[in-house]
Amino acid sequence: MSAEDEVQAASATFYAALNTMLAGDASALSDIWSHSETVSTLHPIGRREVGWDAVRESFEEVARGSTGGHVEITDQLITVFGDVAYEIGVEHAKFAVADTPLTVNSRFTNIYRREDGVWKIVHHHGDKSPGISEALDSVAGKS
Repeated sequence: MSAEDEVQAASATFYAALNTMLAGDASALSDIWSHSETVSTLHPIGRREVGWDAVRESFEEVARGSTGGHVEITDQLITVFGDVAYEIGVEHAKFAVADTPLTVNSRFTNIYRREDGVWKIVHHHGDKSPGISEALDSVAGKS
């Protein structure tokens, strides 16, 4: 299998885990992410998280408030440079947070690193999407 095919498979695993998260369970994301203190994300929810613990908690926060979700990607491009790869495209997601239906169409970038022969995500960026932060705040009682 080529490195591009391996990253494609890692991407499929990541987006399957995101679909599980949008149905309320973020646990599958642990398998595809590096657990390094240097991993990072810039979520559509509008925050930057650094370190596996913070990244994991941000996904768990979304999972706690999400129901009935689905995400898929289009316009995907994967490029590999040795043990590092990046993926770009557009995420299309529909889900509800606190009974607020949301539709998100955002450009994304994922960066992968091969760790012990396995491709792991080390960075995920999705454009900020209006409405998600506010809906999550209402679930957490911050409004």
